[in-house]
Amino acid sequence: MLTDEHVDGARAATSDFSDEFQDFITLHAWAASWARPVLDRRMRSALTLALLAALHNDHEIPMHVKAAIRHGLTPEEIREVFFHTAVYAGVPVANHAMATADAALRELGLATGRQ
Repeated sequence: MLTDEHVDGARAATSDFSDEFQDFITLHAWAASWARPVLDRRMRSALTLALLAALHNDHEIPMHVKAAIRHGLTPEEIREVFFHTAVYAGVPVANHAMATADAALRELGLATGRQ
C-alpha cells in the first residue's frame, strides 16, 4: 500500500518499546487489510482519505494522497472525496483536508495555484 521506503523508515524508527507494535501495524493495517479481495486499492484509498479527514488524522493525509495517486485516483477524484466528506463529516473538516491534500498534490506537481 505504501512505498518500501516508507515501510523501511517506519521499521528503522522503532525502539525495543515500539517494535512489536510496528510489526502489528505492518501486518494488519498495511498487509492484511489492503490485500482483501473485494475492494480494490483505488476504493480503499478513497475511503481512507475520507476517514482520515473525518477523524482529524490530518498528518496522515499527505502520505495517503500520494498513495491514492499511485493507486490510480486522479486529483479530481481526490477532491471529490473531500466534497463528499464535507456532507457527512462537516465542512471545516473537509476544508482542512482539502488544503492538506492540495499541498501534497503540489509536491507531486499535480496541483498549481491560481494566477
